Amino acid sequence: MSRELMVVLIVAIVMAATVLRARYRSRSVGHGLPDARASEVSLRLREEVRQLKERLAVIERITVEKENSLAREIEDLRNK
Repeated sequence: MSRELMVVLIVAIVMAATVLRARYRSRSVGHGLPDARASEVSLRLREEVRQLKERLAVIERITVEKENSLAREIEDLRNK
């Protein structure tokens, strides 16, 4: 498995664990919260998920660019 793919997998696992932990906390704590506070927590969690998705997209793009770059370099070396 390539390093880049391993990094993407680790980040994805950490992101999923963070989202699940936040979701669990909001469910266990959220039952005693007023609707306004629960809504605030929900909005914060949604924003956090959005940011994590953006980070993952950037990491995926970097990984793909590196793989394509490496493939081009190998092909260039073969052609020399």
